[in-house]
Amino acid sequence: MITYSIGLKNRFRGITVREGMLYEGPAGWAEWSPFLDYDDATCVSWLRAAREAAEDGWPAPVRDRVPVNCTVPAVGPERAAEIVRASGCSTAKVKVAEPGQTLADDLERVEAVRDAIGNGQVRIDANGLWSVDQAVQNLKQLQRFDLEYVEQPCATVEELADLRRRTDVPVAADESIRRAEDPLRVKKLNAADIAVLKVQPIGGVRACLEIAEQIGLPVVVSSALETSVGIAAGVALAAALPELPYACGLATVSMFTQEVAGEPLLPTNGFLPVRTVVPDPQLLEAARADTDRTKVWEERLSRVRSAG
Repeated sequence: MITYSIGLKNRFRGITVREGMLYEGPAGWAEWSPFLDYDDATCVSWLRAAREAAEDGWPAPVRDRVPVNCTVPAVGPERAAEIVRASGCSTAKVKVAEPGQTLADDLERVEAVRDAIGNGQVRIDANGLWSVDQAVQNLKQLQRFDLEYVEQPCATVEELADLRRRTDVPVAADESIRRAEDPLRVKKLNAADIAVLKVQPIGGVRACLEIAEQIGLPVVVSSALETSVGIAAGVALAAALPELPYACGLATVSMFTQEVAGEPLLPTNGFLPVRTVVPDPQLLEAARADTDRTKVWEERLSRVRSAG
């Protein structure tokens, strides 16, 4: 296991440095990078996904490339427009409801993204931070930017179901699936139009495919902010799905200040290729965490192995 520590170009999910572990198994390279605020029990599924990548590999693909969106953090409107124009993608996901910011900030950011992307698709992600009433009122104002959908506007499945009855904007469920004891409850309560699946949190490509089959909703595959090694697993999932009607949130490698792969998984004309990723030894060494951070991750891995 090699521990990496890589800076982010913009603050994202409250962090400016991304850390994780990489290792090679008989089937290929794997990434284990649960966020540091997750408890050991939550991290078990992330380790299961890494073991699948290293030891079993992934199902055969049914497509050779995957459409992707660019991701716009909670930055100012000028920077938001720059990110969209540089991405080459025709779909953008915009973070909203950032703590410490206002709806006015969100409106400026989304407007800038809409102007930059033209006739492309714009989706927003609130990470469950709105109440139902806030979501209803905020979406009334944001809807003028012709939103493709809103991702996890509220925290609970019940709230998503309530909101879905009160808005015309399609609702996508993320945390309500990947962090739920029963990921299919979204379907039972008719709480979402779209399912967002992430390989590491759910426990691997095959585990995601099983949920996709059972939940019966269109799927968007998203990253958990990984290096190209981890993104390859998300691409493998998107490539194996029978249908892929939406662009996927897998174009996040560009958010890193450096990479571990000589040929990182970056989009070309809004698509990622379906292929394996092997780290470059020099780049991997350059991204290696210091001794103290490595010890933190090694101790964490030992605990999670015991928990799993």
